[in-house]
Amino acid sequence: MPSFLSTPLYGGAVVCDLPEKFADVSKLRQVPDNQEVWIDEDGFTSIIFDMTERVGGSGRGPEIDGRAITTHLEELVGSDIDSVKIWNTAETEFSRLESKYPAYTLIATQTPKSSQSRDKSSAPDFTAIIMTLLRLEKYNTDILITINVPHIKGEYNEDDVDLELGKQGKLIGDAVEYSARIWKSFKIKDWGLFVVDDNLLRLRSLPGRHGYSECSEIE
Repeated sequence: MPSFLSTPLYGGAVVCDLPEKFADVSKLRQVPDNQEVWIDEDGFTSIIFDMTERVGGSGRGPEIDGRAITTHLEELVGSDIDSVKIWNTAETEFSRLESKYPAYTLIATQTPKSSQSRDKSSAPDFTAIIMTLLRLEKYNTDILITINVPHIKGEYNEDDVDLELGKQGKLIGDAVEYSARIWKSFKIKDWGLFVVDDNLLRLRSLPGRHGYSECSEIE
């Protein structure tokens, strides 16, 4: 069973539990101000927190929010959307938030086209994507929490993975556990992080947040 640590994000404005073996990528390279990127020191899985401007129309509900998470997925993979298969989408609850905000999680896989893989020895057979969308309409903000799980030949047991039959395998199973722990522990401690000016989301500068400018505009 993975060990977790309570981890401050965005200069301590947000806190949640992350796997103990994950490292903060911003200590190694520059990370966009609206993101937190953490990577497994012993593997290839990454966890990305992304605060972005809300997409879609006003209101809430499975249809509106379902379209929104699909839009975010399409923006993530770009022109490779035809290589993605969505297996499941479910409503999600963040139990440490004071109010009940709409949240949804999808599980998808992306299989690279053979023409895209120059070095087939290191290219993944496929990448599992576990994407959670938390919608803060009052702040014109969508928070995306994306866990990317590359499955590289030789690094996983192929017989253990068959999503058609509901077999997730260890890597996806671990990622699902990471997601569930984040849902239970995610807490926004400083709502002043969000600054909405003329419907444009900005992130307020916070001490200790690597790379922050005075006010970071989110496109």
